[in-house]
Amino acid sequence: MKTDFLKTENLKKRTAMSLFGVIVCAISVGIFKIAALGVDPFQSFMAGLDALVPIGFGTLYVIANAVLLLFALVFDRHYIGIATFINLFLLGYITQFTYEALQKLLPNPSIPVRILCLVIGVVVICFGSAFYMTADLGVSTYDAVALIICNTWKKGRFQYVRIITDIVCVILGAVLFISAGGEVKDIPTIVGIGTIVTAFFMGPLIELFNVHITRPMLK
Repeated sequence: MKTDFLKTENLKKRTAMSLFGVIVCAISVGIFKIAALGVDPFQSFMAGLDALVPIGFGTLYVIANAVLLLFALVFDRHYIGIATFINLFLLGYITQFTYEALQKLLPNPSIPVRILCLVIGVVVICFGSAFYMTADLGVSTYDAVALIICNTWKKGRFQYVRIITDIVCVILGAVLFISAGGEVKDIPTIVGIGTIVTAFFMGPLIELFNVHITRPMLK
């Protein structure tokens, strides 16, 4: 009985960590969007899609991730968990709310303010990701794609497959943005320095939060 209680308490804590992590990550994406200096590769794709499709970002995020969820359910549902659905249904709407609130607070942010928002966004997304990843209750539908390609289909190593999927997202985001009437000079607002920073610096910062905060908290 004691073991079952501990397992239940552990699951509750991990679920709470997943929920908190997704909410924090969603807020960070809103901060990235107000910085307009580039977002992570998948959000680059979503930004291009958002520019082209005339529906709210929250609803669009759910639809896009539902398609990826179907892919994961067909080929390997092992990577789908509670956190996957928390991410699918909450992240887009919280991001939309955060971005709209920041637009009212900072209607025309200067370059220094945008750079500050970028720095804050990187720290916040790494903090949220540490909770989300340590909870280990499923991955996002986008993360599942690369994992299925390399682990289920045995088509290359994860780091290389992930680089390819990230590049595809960035290219698609830029193409969709231009197709929606965006100008080439504005592409760095969705594919820029923020995209590079998230690609190269998120890993070490997430691990820092893992070591000092999330793993001790789970124990």
